[in-house]
Amino acid sequence: MFKITPNPPNKPDQKLHQAAQRAIDHYLNPGTDAETVPETTALFSVTSGVSSEILIANSYETVSSVSALLLDLSDELIGKDRDVALAIHQLSELSVLLIGKLMDRETPRA
Repeated sequence: MFKITPNPPNKPDQKLHQAAQRAIDHYLNPGTDAETVPETTALFSVTSGVSSEILIANSYETVSSVSALLLDLSDELIGKDRDVALAIHQLSELSVLLIGKLMDRETPRA
């Protein structure tokens, strides 16, 4: 007779086991996991001690680069694709203006 549902996997799920172990450790050994730094799956992260000035300056440079790339890309496109690229470019230019105003407000020039 044909069985409709497949058999469950033979090996236990490692992630489930690790999650259960963390839960047990949390309640039975509360002092042990306080010192450990949790693993992150993020590929990129921002250092916690970075000043606002550095964050604003890097944001400004990043958005300016996106704007320049979009403008170069729009030269290669025609029709509706060009219109979309130019619309995105305009939005990125507005972002550059906003970040520039924030930069002037947070870090006034002497």
